[in-house]
Amino acid sequence: MPSTPPSNPSDAGAYAYPLLIKQLLHTPLATCPGQEIVYGDNVRHDYRTLHARIGQLAGLLQSLGVKPGDTVAVMDWDSHRYLESYFAVPMIGAVLMMVNIRLAPEQIAYTLNHSGARVILANREFLPVLDGIAEQLPDLRTRVLLDDEGGPLPDGFATEYEAGLRQAEPVISFPDFDENTRATTFYTTGTTGLPKGVYFSHRQLVLHSLAAMAALGSAHQQGRLHRDDVYMPITPMFHVHAWGLPYVATLMGIKQVYPGRYLPGRLLELIRREKVTFSHCVPTILHMLLADPASAQTDLRNWKVVIGGAALPRALAQQALARGIDIFGGYGMSETCPLLTLAQLDTEALAGSEDEQLSLRTKAGIPVPLVDLRIVDEDMNDVAHDGHATGEVVVRTPWLTQGYLHDPAASATLWAGGYLHTGDIGNIDAGGYLRVTDRIKDVIKTGGEWISSLALEDIIAMHPEVSEVAVIGIADPKWGERPLPLVVKREGSVLTEAEIIELVAARSRSGDISRYAIPERIRFVDAIARTSVGKINKRKLRDLHDLPADQGAVVSAGKQ
Repeated sequence: MPSTPPSNPSDAGAYAYPLLIKQLLHTPLATCPGQEIVYGDNVRHDYRTLHARIGQLAGLLQSLGVKPGDTVAVMDWDSHRYLESYFAVPMIGAVLMMVNIRLAPEQIAYTLNHSGARVILANREFLPVLDGIAEQLPDLRTRVLLDDEGGPLPDGFATEYEAGLRQAEPVISFPDFDENTRATTFYTTGTTGLPKGVYFSHRQLVLHSLAAMAALGSAHQQGRLHRDDVYMPITPMFHVHAWGLPYVATLMGIKQVYPGRYLPGRLLELIRREKVTFSHCVPTILHMLLADPASAQTDLRNWKVVIGGAALPRALAQQALARGIDIFGGYGMSETCPLLTLAQLDTEALAGSEDEQLSLRTKAGIPVPLVDLRIVDEDMNDVAHDGHATGEVVVRTPWLTQGYLHDPAASATLWAGGYLHTGDIGNIDAGGYLRVTDRIKDVIKTGGEWISSLALEDIIAMHPEVSEVAVIGIADPKWGERPLPLVVKREGSVLTEAEIIELVAARSRSGDISRYAIPERIRFVDAIARTSVGKINKRKLRDLHDLPADQGAVVSAGKQ
């Protein structure tokens, strides 16, 4: 018997069909070329035009000297131009680098240099940032202006985007090459150290698109994405490919709406006008939209929203369901491209009570196709799937970053034991649903027990006078750490510390949370510090609020 299985023979004339991003365009051009793509109030065109403009952008980049393997950076709001870059840049064998416009200027300079970007497509709004770091970018040789205003071309720019497209000799036929060629790179928004570069190949992005489409499209009713939907991202296109959904939406040939800068009233207007039915965002954005005065005049009953980037608070999910929104959680991270799980409900679960549905909708969900997800202890042994036993979430799937760019030590840690380590703690129930209970670095170790900051946040957020909450662990000489809830009250609220503490204590008495989780004090704040993509920045919060007990208000909650 052979030592290895035989390979599949092919005729000399057979086409191997590499999994390249260009292949995602075949279906929409064949089945719905007249479908719309909308950019705010500025642009409305179809998939035929998208295809033509991708060819023009590819021709423009080649005329500017971009060669296979070069890195092209984009610095823009969510737009039709960004969508064109998602395709044109990797389709000529170059690498698309997505600039996180919310980083500090010094970090933007670092990521551009670290990625090796030689060309940048930059929105006029970000020129002050680029000008301020120009001396730190010696290798950035070419600039292209992205402009909604129609002003003069600034010094140092090769061309304006639209003018360049008109003048370019379009690429008509894109070449085949190795499907493992790097297609994209971007930088994590972690709260420690410099941003880390992650990268993804054509093959990985195509497989991620197919798996995401299968997971979303196979749902019978709840959490389904189908051809009649209207898609609008509310997760920035610079962040994990807007969760990969622009590629999925293009493959499916559905109507796409790109909003530009995220302004609550503007987003709600686009939802109304364009009849948007499918979006994704972090909890902060949805909270902001539901709190906006224009929300009351917006019918949201046909809107499906995936929440990721942070746990979906039960109170926010309840508020969204009351408005008729099909709300559900999802899970992934920058290193995972990102999609790993979706909290979709089957027919039996949808027949349950609202309370039962909320328990599932607010979980991270079940793995999407091709995801091998485990909960393991410190020795990489699997823990029980009983909804209680916790461990680290580790994963294998075809679309995970193979490491951190130019950082072999961090890459080895990420992939220790042959699985990607997420740094998240969670559990899996008998139905296969993952619940992420905390980040390893954020879990609160007190009195010999581990307390989930997310579980405590979820309880406190249920109080009707709480607008936002974040729980951090602060040093304690007796217990090691104690939980400190940071609470933003709703406007006009007279909520007291004692009320919140009693709320947690009541849930402890009913067995929902450990008695060690009952805080001794609450700190009311005006705002919660967040990262550039809207996640709670607990490292910054700990730096700001980890003060001696006598510097903060203390309310007794009894002995532990």
